[in-house]
Amino acid sequence: MAHPKETAAPEPLLVAHGFDPAAAPEEAVRKLGELRGQEGIDDAAVARALGAIAHGDAAAMLATMETNATGALRREVRRALFRLHQRGIEPPAKAEEKSREAANSARLTAMLSPADREGVRIVWLSHTQMGGRIKRLFALESREEGLLAAETAELTRREFRSELEQLEQNADIKMIEANPRLADFILCDAYRRTPDARRGKVGNFLALRVEITGAPPPTELKHPIYDELVAETLKEPSPDLLKEREFLEWRLPEAVIKPYFDEINRSEESVIVVSAIQKRERVNEILEHALTGILSGESGARIRRTLEDIAYYMLRSGRRQQAGWAAAAAATIRAGGDVKRSAFFQRWLRSQLGAVFAEEQERAAEEPRLIMTPAEAMRAQQQQRMRRR
Repeated sequence: MAHPKETAAPEPLLVAHGFDPAAAPEEAVRKLGELRGQEGIDDAAVARALGAIAHGDAAAMLATMETNATGALRREVRRALFRLHQRGIEPPAKAEEKSREAANSARLTAMLSPADREGVRIVWLSHTQMGGRIKRLFALESREEGLLAAETAELTRREFRSELEQLEQNADIKMIEANPRLADFILCDAYRRTPDARRGKVGNFLALRVEITGAPPPTELKHPIYDELVAETLKEPSPDLLKEREFLEWRLPEAVIKPYFDEINRSEESVIVVSAIQKRERVNEILEHALTGILSGESGARIRRTLEDIAYYMLRSGRRQQAGWAAAAAATIRAGGDVKRSAFFQRWLRSQLGAVFAEEQERAAEEPRLIMTPAEAMRAQQQQRMRRR
């Protein structure tokens, strides 16, 4: 007997975000998985859409949602599962495993360090085992290079605390307790960004991760700061944020910032005679163009993630006001705000360009001079004559 075809109209908001109810079932379920948990997306709408997809993957996702759902959402999930049950589709046995994984995640903990001048930070993801011993995944994550190192160790509670104290003392840093889901996302995202040529040097990260958590590697995450700093994200970020250590040491990759630096230099060196006001206007145009380019696309997404993580670390280390400013900056990028008119982003970009200029000056000072001035040539000849005597 054929199953009755669903006639319920698809959720307009889901469709607006790229969900196609007419797509292949696997693709439709995958898209709903991406939308689930995103800002402005109602999980109940996702559940209703899943209930209209006659496929085991839809039942599996609903079963996963049910493990943590409560109230109205749980009822909506149950209704969707019942609709699939009427069509002969049941969740696979793995749904029970996912339920156990959810219970298992309660024993997960995580710790994060701030990023250093090179954009590298330490991530600990740990699982407390039966008997009290701790299985810990230690990793180094780089903003530019992805995952640099990963290894696991089994420790007693005393050994865990001792290593933490020694690390903080030797590196002069403060590790903060973090949301394990955030730490897991940071590590999985770093692994995906690691160049293929370097992956062999960090070991089999995915196998090491399974020793800590059996959950599927996350591909998307709503950052916790948007729930913890709701009021702050609605305000303008203050330029005073640039005085904080995290921003004084933050450097954009050369491939991102250098083209705009070179463009400003070319405008300054132009042989066309223009007034100081025209030069300033030209530089301002380049800066606006740079802000639009740097803070959009993949580059903008990476910068937003960095701002989110800086805000999270600041909040956990007792700097709520500064955390709010960083969260507001991240929220501006996330919402597609007018970064060109933001005093914070304008000063931030100028500080990044200033850092490139300082590095260029330092590099020029270190390079050997190929052409000497007459005075330098005379001094060099005099020094040679003195050495011959």
